[in-house]
Amino acid sequence: MDIKQLTYLVNLERERHFGRAAEASFVSQPTLSMRLKNLERELGLSLINRSNNFDGFTPEGERVLAWAREMVSVYQGLKLEVESLKHGVSGTLRIGVVPQCSISLPELLKAVSGRYPQLDYRVAVLSADQLLEALNSHTVDAGIGFFELATLRELHFQAERVADKGVELLYHPQQFPQLMGNEPLTLGGLAGVPLCLAEPTRYFRRYLDGHFREAGVTPRVVLETTSVFQLLQATQVGLGCLLSPVGQLLPGMTGELQRRVISVPPMSRQAAIVIAEPGRATPLAQHFFDAVRGSV
Repeated sequence: MDIKQLTYLVNLERERHFGRAAEASFVSQPTLSMRLKNLERELGLSLINRSNNFDGFTPEGERVLAWAREMVSVYQGLKLEVESLKHGVSGTLRIGVVPQCSISLPELLKAVSGRYPQLDYRVAVLSADQLLEALNSHTVDAGIGFFELATLRELHFQAERVADKGVELLYHPQQFPQLMGNEPLTLGGLAGVPLCLAEPTRYFRRYLDGHFREAGVTPRVVLETTSVFQLLQATQVGLGCLLSPVGQLLPGMTGELQRRVISVPPMSRQAAIVIAEPGRATPLAQHFFDAVRGSV
């Protein structure tokens, strides 16, 4: 057994396809299949359900896969640590982020780049539940989203909380002059107002929907999407109004739009920046986490 075989196994889990896993591993498909069959013979276990195509892992394969993720993560961390010792902090940090959180990710990355200019980023947009799964399986190095604090403690994650600054309504004043004002609005005051919201599966949307129900209001949703970009564009042309966590959107992004605070109870989940516990976090993740501490 060697680290390449374990890497092939992890890539197969991520891609769910032999051909794509081979491409991700920079080998031919016959080479990947042969190396995985050699691993099965060496272990004396069937790890992969095979038909004409990849058909998932056997129960034994799932258990071996859990160890493979850990070992590949540690190995990759070791390589990054060696590179950091030779050349300073450099490489690509994998970040998972929920679509609507109380922080501007580019602004945060710009601040970190001042300290680590050779650090690059790969960002995946995930749901809150997908983000926790990705952190557990080491498919992302850091996560920014909404979490249950008790779950973070149980899993021994390092977490830096992001302040909950509340919720704001963004609207075009020419299209919705009746919304202009300085006093906080209640959700009841949005009855009949066309809204642009995230899809109902997203945590921030579920949070809003729960409080709409408590207020006895059925929101008029004219656009649902996972794309913050599409929500903002729709608001800018006056299709509807956007409910967003305060701090997510930079002022320069909103153009002529006006903002108004919404009076709504805080979220039950905590917005946070999360990485694995010390010793299990990759060196890049730990450097990133240490740099953002105290800046959010």
